[in-house]
Amino acid sequence: MAQEVRTAAQYPPERPDSGERTTARPTYLPPTDIYETPEDIVVLAEMPGVAPEDVDITLERRVLTIRGRAAERRHPGYQQIHAEYSSGDYERVFTLSEDIDRERISATHKDGVLHLILPKAESAKARKIALKAG
Repeated sequence: MAQEVRTAAQYPPERPDSGERTTARPTYLPPTDIYETPEDIVVLAEMPGVAPEDVDITLERRVLTIRGRAAERRHPGYQQIHAEYSSGDYERVFTLSEDIDRERISATHKDGVLHLILPKAESAKARKIALKAG
């Protein structure tokens, strides 16, 4: 008996919100850098064309979701003859460890870059253990 082979396209990736999209706009993965300091995890996500009021950040359980909606660029009085940029939405989803202090998360947005500070919980911070002689 032959076994049915399915392609990856028949198994779409699971998403935490798994809601159906109703927009025809493309969705981009914003380029993201993640840094770690002794006190924090820092996330920088580029979302050009997205105003601060069009950024939505949610943390549900351990899933951090970043969404941004870029305004459509219209140029009155001009007729577009070539385009390499299209307006769209941005979305990125991360699964966080339990070691984040959810109450102290902060976010800023400047010049198209989202800057998230995810403070580590006290229990997750590295600490030096003193060695006693003898």
